Amino acid sequence: MILPGADLFDPRIDMDSDFSPVESRLDHDFSFAFNDSNFSDRVLKIEIVADLPDVKSAGDGCSSITEWTRNRKRRREDVKKDKGHVYVDTGFADLNVAYTVWHLAVEIVGQSEEDQALTCNIPDTEDTVAYENQDLEAVAMVEGSPTDAQLDFHERGDAAGPSSDSSWSMDCSTVLRVKSIHISSAILAAKSLYFHELFLNGIKESAQRDVTIQIHAAVDEVDLMLFSSSLICSPGAEEEALMDLLNFMYSNNLSANQATALLDVLLAANKFKVASCMRYCSKLLRKIPMTCESALLYLDLPSSILMAEAAQPLMDSAKKFLAVKYKDISKIQEEVLKLPLAGIEAVLSSDDLQAASEDTIYDLVLKWAHTHYPKSVERKEVLAKRLVHLIRFPYMTCRKLKKVLNCNDFHPEFASKAVLEALFFKAETPHRQRALAVDEPNAVSRRFIERAYKYRPVKVVDFELPHQQCVVYLDLKRGECALLFPTGRVYSQAFHLGGQGFFLSAHCNMDQQGTYHCFGLFLGMQEKGSASFAVDYEFAARSKSTEGYVSKYKGNYTFTGGKAVGYRNLFGVHWQAFIQDDSNYFMNGILHLRAELTIRHFDLAR
Repeated sequence: MILPGADLFDPRIDMDSDFSPVESRLDHDFSFAFNDSNFSDRVLKIEIVADLPDVKSAGDGCSSITEWTRNRKRRREDVKKDKGHVYVDTGFADLNVAYTVWHLAVEIVGQSEEDQALTCNIPDTEDTVAYENQDLEAVAMVEGSPTDAQLDFHERGDAAGPSSDSSWSMDCSTVLRVKSIHISSAILAAKSLYFHELFLNGIKESAQRDVTIQIHAAVDEVDLMLFSSSLICSPGAEEEALMDLLNFMYSNNLSANQATALLDVLLAANKFKVASCMRYCSKLLRKIPMTCESALLYLDLPSSILMAEAAQPLMDSAKKFLAVKYKDISKIQEEVLKLPLAGIEAVLSSDDLQAASEDTIYDLVLKWAHTHYPKSVERKEVLAKRLVHLIRFPYMTCRKLKKVLNCNDFHPEFASKAVLEALFFKAETPHRQRALAVDEPNAVSRRFIERAYKYRPVKVVDFELPHQQCVVYLDLKRGECALLFPTGRVYSQAFHLGGQGFFLSAHCNMDQQGTYHCFGLFLGMQEKGSASFAVDYEFAARSKSTEGYVSKYKGNYTFTGGKAVGYRNLFGVHWQAFIQDDSNYFMNGILHLRAELTIRHFDLAR
């Protein structure tokens, strides 16, 4: 029977309110009944076992944050299995886990690797085959059951009950200690899907009074146990976390207040499927000042936690922290290149990322991938599954998109699709482009949303005959222009004509007489090569009155590298008249500029 007012699996308390769960739900505080036989109908026996921590898969099967951190570091190293023909019969599908068991066996016996002649059935394969690790759930059994640890728990929705595949844990573990707790099955079943399945699965053993679960001893306990079977061990991290979790299910409160202890409780709450506790841990962890190390730790937690709705606010906070810390990647590129996969994903997901252009972000992603994944097959897989959707190809230049088609790090089908989609986007009208961006504000890729580029994107139309010519379109938002006052500048991305790079720059400057501020537009050539160009250029802007482009300035200039030419007061008005709300030059908050360049003649310097 479920107690009146008790929540079933996820109470959905407002964990972000100013009141603690205890303050907001005093009527649900059953802490007085915790471990009290007068208010309990069962005895929970907790066996602390000496399963070797290294046997567990790195990830969802970890029982404490310390153990998980150690496994996380290990799984980043490539496991080599080509030292002779040494095999171990462990029953594990994961080859890396099987190898770890063999390696531990070698160390415990004290013999060299070459002297071992163990035998098992590991598939004969040249490359390591990656199998998806199965969740190593807490093992549960009912006292007196003829098939301990083999109870057949059915699944409810997406959340499975206690694992039935526990023969390894039950048969091969050494029990160090047993701790008995008086519990109320109604309270635990209301808060925990794990215990709900355990107590209400419909088989006769679920009615037994004594229930046993197993948890793992601390890492230090296991290491010492290898040398002294009679050693009296101190409580481990998983035991402390479980006791805190059980107390939470009665009181809606935790004694843990440090990040490592809260993470241990979070792992325990995930294992025993207590969503309310996961939500509470997430809230408390968000209140602790975040660091780069802690943010990366949160984002690299076991996948079952990362996907849990209860932990999502913590993941979002970690991503936001990293996105802000590495916002200006042009200044700290070397630091960004050292980030792990979860970190680079968080940074690249940001709309506020300050980069010269999407071209530079594309180059950064490839450089990071080559640094962390030198093997081509692994690099392609990581790029395809985790990173390419974070590159905003529609905002890359056409010259860089051509390189995407020939890049060996992408599958040809994907490269062709990405480039084609980018070109179609560039051909759309500004109104349609904005509509596409609005349609996917919460999409994972956000590929149509423009970042805070230092160099503004441009549209370029090229002509070869009768002269080499290009027409360049540059759009600036009113807010961007307002930020230029009093002496600011904004530059366009580079575009090319006659093999040379050019750019546009918009300025807030003084007029030629130095009497007032005004809007200026300039054309410059990048410092590259030794050619000089005689270029005819024309600046134009759209106006509300004509709804078309109106020519504002024409000229001719012989360019050499690093030179620029333009007009200090493009519109012939002072700054306030240009930027005001009823300005004739902003249409729906956008200033539309156009520059036409034509090469009449160029000479190579001798």
